[in-house]
Amino acid sequence: MTVRWTADGQKPHSSHWGAFSGVLHDGCLEVVPYPNDPAPSPLLKNFATALDHKSRVTKPLVRRGWLERGPGPDDRRGQDTFVELEWSDVIELLSAELKRVHDKHGARAVFGGSYGWSSAGRFHHAQSQVHRFLNTVFGGYVRSVNTYSNGAGAVILQHIVAPVDHITRRNTAWQELAEHSELVVAFGGIPIRNMMVSSGGNSQHVAPGALRRAAERGTRFVLVGPIRDDLPSEVDVTWLPIRPGTDTALMLGLAHTLVVEKLHDLKALDRFTVGYAEFERYLLGQTDGQPKNADWAARISDIEAAAIRDLARQMAASRTLVNVSYALQRAEHGEQPVWMALTLAAMLGQVGLEGGGFMFGLGSIGNVGKGSLTAPLPTLPQGRNGVAAHIPVARIADMLLHPNEPFDYNGERLTYPHIRLVYWAGGNPFHHHQDLKRLSRAFARPETVVVHEPFFTATARHADFVLPSTMTLEREDIGAGGNDSNVIAMHRLAEPRGQSRDDFDIFTDLARKLGREPEFTEGRTTRQWLENMYELTRGSLASQGVNAPSFEEFWEVGDLHIPYSDELGTLRAFRADPQKNALQTPSGRVEITSSTIASFGYDDCLGYPAWLPPTEWLGGERAKRFPLHLISNQPAGRLHSQLDFGAYSKTLKVADREKLRMHPDDAAARNIADGEVVKVFNDRGACLAGVELTTMLRPGVVQLSTGAWYDPQNVPGLGEVCVHGNPNILTRDIGTSSLAQGCAGQHVLVEIERILVAPPPVRAYEPPTVVSMNEELRGLLMVRKTLEQQG
Repeated sequence: MTVRWTADGQKPHSSHWGAFSGVLHDGCLEVVPYPNDPAPSPLLKNFATALDHKSRVTKPLVRRGWLERGPGPDDRRGQDTFVELEWSDVIELLSAELKRVHDKHGARAVFGGSYGWSSAGRFHHAQSQVHRFLNTVFGGYVRSVNTYSNGAGAVILQHIVAPVDHITRRNTAWQELAEHSELVVAFGGIPIRNMMVSSGGNSQHVAPGALRRAAERGTRFVLVGPIRDDLPSEVDVTWLPIRPGTDTALMLGLAHTLVVEKLHDLKALDRFTVGYAEFERYLLGQTDGQPKNADWAARISDIEAAAIRDLARQMAASRTLVNVSYALQRAEHGEQPVWMALTLAAMLGQVGLEGGGFMFGLGSIGNVGKGSLTAPLPTLPQGRNGVAAHIPVARIADMLLHPNEPFDYNGERLTYPHIRLVYWAGGNPFHHHQDLKRLSRAFARPETVVVHEPFFTATARHADFVLPSTMTLEREDIGAGGNDSNVIAMHRLAEPRGQSRDDFDIFTDLARKLGREPEFTEGRTTRQWLENMYELTRGSLASQGVNAPSFEEFWEVGDLHIPYSDELGTLRAFRADPQKNALQTPSGRVEITSSTIASFGYDDCLGYPAWLPPTEWLGGERAKRFPLHLISNQPAGRLHSQLDFGAYSKTLKVADREKLRMHPDDAAARNIADGEVVKVFNDRGACLAGVELTTMLRPGVVQLSTGAWYDPQNVPGLGEVCVHGNPNILTRDIGTSSLAQGCAGQHVLVEIERILVAPPPVRAYEPPTVVSMNEELRGLLMVRKTLEQQG
């Protein structure tokens, strides 16, 4: 029988980085990790003082420029002052603006952005709320597809093997690695920091234990990557410090060794794959005159040819798991290392073997590789979207800057819609997106930008309407993550600050004003929605004979356990019977050569995996001007940019700025000392960062994690810089290729120099200028209301 797991006075709650119980003491939240979690995340410490942080948005705001001039493009977004309004005034203004856009331009003129993780709750999931509102009240919206995390991988995998969720979520990779893998070749590593988080919840962090058990059993690990601690120090690792962005070339060198030494499994290739012969002609140089042998790969990757040949032999002689982290495909031509890693595993004949074959994303996010659940998670229905137009998520700036222009995506020729209104809730594109100066210009183009936010992020500063939403600690909800076996009752731990409101309540008022409240709410309160959503999971478990407590019992106990399925998983089932369990590809098999992709005719993604040199890498011409390769990976102290001001996040900063890690040799060549603030720059922009010297990087590579709140300032002697250290001021806003158009922001070339002026203070957490209503502004408001009512 399930028992209550919280102590007296504590209430259960959950987050993307772990379940916990909490109690508020004098404004400070005391957090106790979920007792069944074998490795709780330190990110829980970021909650302690978040509720009353100075960056909270506590009253509804309208940008003064919008109040003065009404809807329209405006370069002042991001720099303007805001005016405090009452909720009634904001609802009236915004509902009129929504009606104007709908009546004049239609639903195709609205972009429902909302890419981001926001609350872990299944009901107050901000993307679900805004999409439901736009579907049921507005008739639809322009949507985004795929993710910044694995956009290239998701598109390529569906063509060559299976939908991405079949690879990441329909297997038991951690258990198999711990019990069966003899050799794990980790391209991009298996970093513990990434496994601390997972969308919707991560109540049991199983990765550290699985790695430890595998190591104790004798599993060997090879880390292919420029950062040594992308595999935990507890694991004995052979480190191949590859030149960043050249993994595909190294894999081709491994594959060539397998062929010339007759170590590849031709029977498995014939049974489980199509298109190998065409790929082999490319591999051996018969199509372009260049054999992709170990010597060729060594010149590109900077890994010795002998080490490449030796690794190929080890892989052929062992039960080998080839794992590709998400990081590799967040780069120009990011589809190629994913495709080539699958091809390598297929050549070894190990696709679908326990503890062997191919894996994508193991170590990139916490719940990848845990297995699939036997019951669906509580889910808020989002309604039907009546608008067909969509964009890949990483192409938002292109869409706003180039309306009505064509673009390629996944074999289609599409057209960017002309967006008049952006509605964003639950995310911060000024964290996820690249080339932030360009993104600022893009956000100046719509007629109106609406943002729901608990905090003054850069996205909120670029909005016309800033509606103060509650944060997760101030809500009741149900926490549940894909492939996490515990559903958590998320009790409210604190009352909403100021005039903050739940997104659901804000949308309910707007729907009522627009005459569509019944369609949006279906007559349910928040608690009634939670009960309704819980029933989906409870009913499924009950039908399987699994004990499924009522909602009232669940709410009292604090959690519900969902068993894992004992299904083989997509690749295991396919290997067991390739005919009965054919893959969802045109051939039903692994497509080493894809006639579908070849038919698209793209120069930047061929019909088989290939080495396509990126524009920015240490082997290219641009490296003469910017000789350091910057890796902008995920941070260890927070989830993306969430709670960047949190107690744990701040402990990992240097001189109040994001930490830049660099090799002592690179620092010495520039006369840079440990702990100094330096300028990191290229011809797109510049930022300041605090230096930490380490030998955990290969020389020529520096690392600056994403997520520092964007803080652009014009500093005498330095020019315009992000003084806080956001690397996306430096990264390129391009798609991975015409196929996936994914995020290519992981890699960029830079130079670093000492600064000769005192670094300015960080102002990222300081609220913008907010003014209270006065007689002049009241007059403006009345004029604006009249004009809005007249359309």
